[in-house]
Amino acid sequence: MKKILFVDDEPDMLKIVSLRLNVLGYDVTTASNGREALDIIQKMTPDLVLLDLRMPLASGYDVYKYIKTNEKFRSIPVILFTTSFAHDLSLKAKELGADDYITKPFDPPLLAGKIGKLIGN
Repeated sequence: MKKILFVDDEPDMLKIVSLRLNVLGYDVTTASNGREALDIIQKMTPDLVLLDLRMPLASGYDVYKYIKTNEKFRSIPVILFTTSFAHDLSLKAKELGADDYITKPFDPPLLAGKIGKLIGN
């Protein structure tokens, strides 16, 4: 079973997305801030990180930078998952080198397709 770390500071979003991904057969771990996400990454090495950019304690940018500059974790695909205008997020994802992005509110089949493309099911 593929492991996904979903990082978001909105409790309702954590529940909704986790339930949807569990139904699709993924093992989902959640973090509600960047610092918690960094701790989890070091302990579990997820197959994919679904990452909100605007969070307390350590931003999604900090988490992304940690993943992509650490030899042990840099191959983990990261999907940026945040509230933003699609064009702005598209540019930010390209600038950062993210594997993909999705905006909130999200389209569940689109999210499932992007995850499946990166890590399968």
